Amino acid sequence: MKKWIFSVLLMFCTIPAAAQESTDSIFKGRIENAEYQVWIEMNFYENNVKVPQQAVLGELPGYFGAKRDSRKWLILDTDIKGNIATITLVNDYGSEDLVATLTHNADGTYTLVQKSGSTLKIAVNNKWVKIPKKLVLKKP
Repeated sequence: MKKWIFSVLLMFCTIPAAAQESTDSIFKGRIENAEYQVWIEMNFYENNVKVPQQAVLGELPGYFGAKRDSRKWLILDTDIKGNIATITLVNDYGSEDLVATLTHNADGTYTLVQKSGSTLKIAVNNKWVKIPKKLVLKKP
């Protein structure tokens, strides 16, 4: 009987720890949008993401990349409140920047909403393609 009670108590004590761990990992990893062939690589907790072929930048919270464009939008700053992260992005030339929110939705998807500043865009076949102000991304 004592073993059973101890087991039940142990189980209830570990549930909050498991829930906390998942909350602390929603802004970590890779999320993608297949239509625009773009992605975000992120770790907003440890800020240890390295941008490919741009090691001189060091470790950052993350970056926004595109399959058809080698340039990156760098995530310089993040502020997490619950399931919403406010992020500051700058292009890799430093000439344009913007503030956006990244929301983790109940269905597991993410919504990127550009709030202020420049428009997020990528080059496709030597032409600029604007990324919609509201973009849904998901884990691969």
